[in-house]
Amino acid sequence: MSNGRSITGGPLGDAAVTPLPRPVPGIRVCVRLNLGGCGPYAHIVADVEPPGPGGGLELLSAVPEDLLPREHLPALRQGLLEGLGGVAAAVLVTDGHYHDADSCDLGYLLAGREAGRAALVGAGLLPPGEAEALRWASRPGRPRPRRRGGGRRS
Repeated sequence: MSNGRSITGGPLGDAAVTPLPRPVPGIRVCVRLNLGGCGPYAHIVADVEPPGPGGGLELLSAVPEDLLPREHLPALRQGLLEGLGGVAAAVLVTDGHYHDADSCDLGYLLAGREAGRAALVGAGLLPPGEAEALRWASRPGRPRPRRRGGGRRS
């Protein structure tokens, strides 16, 4: 993608790297952590696919910089590395948003971790029950979490 921004990594250390076995499209993560009225915020939508030649993690953002500033991509990449836990993948961020006051590297680090774990569940590398531990992530095929407190809002 010619207008995309890429942060490409090579192999993930000296250990044997497991490639993601199948694509997991449409992972959506929205981190809203309220810490006394404000807190880390990050929103991304990503398609995660098996890696290209050379393995490792490749991160490409197709989101305009006014919606997802480039300064947050290194934190997102670090979170993906942690969430994928040594599994190699190519990640295309297809949508995202930030908030002037609340977006920070911590929010994008958390978003990356959740997106990585959701990709592992979606690809079958983690059991489906692991998806319940994901606080902010959703993916196709995973029902939305139920609201606490029962009924609908009036």
